[in-house]
Amino acid sequence: MSAIDIAGVSRLFGETTALAGVDLTIHDGEFFSLLGPSGCGKTTLLNIVAGFLAPTTGSVRIGGREITALPPYKRDIGMVFQNYALFPHLSVAENVAYGLSVRKRPAAESRRRVEEVLNLVKLSHLADRMPHQLSGGQQQRVAIARALAVEPQVLLLDEPLSNLDAKLRKEMQSELRSLQRRVGITTVLVTHDQEEALSLSDRIGILGAGHLQQIGSPLELYRRPANRFVAEFVGQANLLEATPSADGTGYEVATHQVAQGMPLRLHTGAAARTRALLMLRPERIRVESSGSTAAQGGPGLQSDQPNRAHGILRDASYTGASLRLVVELARGGDLIVQAPDTAFPELPAQGLPLTLAWDADDIVVLDQATVATNTATA
Repeated sequence: MSAIDIAGVSRLFGETTALAGVDLTIHDGEFFSLLGPSGCGKTTLLNIVAGFLAPTTGSVRIGGREITALPPYKRDIGMVFQNYALFPHLSVAENVAYGLSVRKRPAAESRRRVEEVLNLVKLSHLADRMPHQLSGGQQQRVAIARALAVEPQVLLLDEPLSNLDAKLRKEMQSELRSLQRRVGITTVLVTHDQEEALSLSDRIGILGAGHLQQIGSPLELYRRPANRFVAEFVGQANLLEATPSADGTGYEVATHQVAQGMPLRLHTGAAARTRALLMLRPERIRVESSGSTAAQGGPGLQSDQPNRAHGILRDASYTGASLRLVVELARGGDLIVQAPDTAFPELPAQGLPLTLAWDADDIVVLDQATVATNTATA
């Protein structure tokens, strides 16, 4: 069952196309994220669903009801803004009750509902506090409680965690997901933070240049991106221009074989192209040897040893749980490697020879298109 149906939605600002014929169905009870870089159209799409912007073309339905021309207060939605938009002169309880009073709910019903949602977000003990007396995380929970108080069909979140520090953002991500599961409300989140989208969402829509590039679960988007745009935006990726090997068992990069016996996983279902773009995630690359042992292999990608390369460490940085290595290959540019922090007793020095290896299944063949120009399908 669908909660939101977006059909052929475009939005022009003068001669600028913010959205170009977007088709999207969001399921009932789903946590769906719109993810993309600044200027990709994600906030524009959210505002069209909310009713703050009218589409140039197309329609929006919520629960099967046509709402394209309705004002926001008639759309049965709750909205949490980036800056929370709490009324500074009202207490926590009064902020939460605001939507109920606008809808002229009976006083007893409003008190009961305010108590319910404040208990839900674990803030009942702060009902009499003013917004300026709350932490950022508490303000965010008040904003969510206010949105939920009117029992909307859909909850819209416009980057609600972006103003929080890194530690609190992690905590609130967990609380937000847990809350959404308990309530079961259809939720749409707009964010540019890929880690946030991956950790919170049932499905994600990647927006780029006004088009939906791909829709899928976090695992699908990360492991099987549809094109170069998605591969580069979701996580880190090593991208290699390649041609099929002479024996047909794999691909070659700069005349050196990197993927022997690799299964072809083309998203289009078409036959293998003359050229292909291969993706190899940094965490899929293993450091098999270093120092003098690695140096014996010589520089560059080795044609007689598929899925293996020798190189020189150009840069290393420590990120806490892992090491980020930039390895320079004589004939293949650089490879970014994410190695566990136990791979080296201490931070390795520049110039260290390294031997790298990966499995054939770790290489993904991408659609060559940098940005898809058609809408994605769910």
